[in-house]
Amino acid sequence: MATDSPDTAATFGELHIPSVPVAAIVLSRALRALMAAGAVFFAGALGAAPDPTPATPPPSVVIPAGTYVPLQRTARDLAAVPVAAFRLAVTPVTNAEFLAFVRAQPKWQRSRVAPLFADASYLEHWAGDLELGPRAPADAPVVHVSWFAARAYAAWVGGRLPTTAEWELAASAGYTRPDGQNDEALNRALYAWLARPVPAVLPAVTSVRPDFHGARGLHGLVWEWVDDFNTALVTGESRADSGLERDLFCGSGAVGAKETTDYAAFMRSALRSSLRARNTTSSLGFRCAQDL
Repeated sequence: MATDSPDTAATFGELHIPSVPVAAIVLSRALRALMAAGAVFFAGALGAAPDPTPATPPPSVVIPAGTYVPLQRTARDLAAVPVAAFRLAVTPVTNAEFLAFVRAQPKWQRSRVAPLFADASYLEHWAGDLELGPRAPADAPVVHVSWFAARAYAAWVGGRLPTTAEWELAASAGYTRPDGQNDEALNRALYAWLARPVPAVLPAVTSVRPDFHGARGLHGLVWEWVDDFNTALVTGESRADSGLERDLFCGSGAVGAKETTDYAAFMRSALRSSLRARNTTSSLGFRCAQDL
């Protein structure tokens, strides 16, 4: 729960997330959205415009059409968001796959990427620009990648990043049924993963059990970028601003949530809210999606 103190903080992977007043957060969020849009615009001017698509799309599964119920919403928001059927990569992008990308697109190599598009820890676990090394097994999910880099890779293979609604719809499946809310085996595996620290060397993307649709690692491997991560709710504490949505703050946000016991969903929402597009961490990767 938020408090009046500006010193409270939370940690997700390598991201240390300080609490700040809501007015500052709302302004920061607006500025960040404008900066992201500006960065995409300047990417073309800097030679980082979408490239031709020489790569083959990764193996994927079809996620049937469904409905995403947002974790938190206001009275003005849709109670349920319809999601059209789409294709989702079976696994997150691996180090080997991302290595092929930076070989083909040198501007995304560690020593050459523009600071506008990735922070200082971009691909820091690799041994070099074109060398994986012992900390980055070829078949493990690539991490330390920014949203900009993830989007560029997805475009390179002829895909895109999934939206929050698409990712959450896909991730709602259990191991043996389309609705995994009461899948005890999935919940045990998920919460065991959340309780463990990030390992120094991540396991192979095929090391986790496939879900009902055939996708692997939506839970229990790494956090994943979504295309619209910066639409995630960011709130703090500001009793002086009458224009803010009171039902989204502090304990009221949890009271209005669709499922107050879904701790993992709250963690995903908080993580997305904390991110900037150039951020990279040791626990954040991505996978690709495609329209049908």
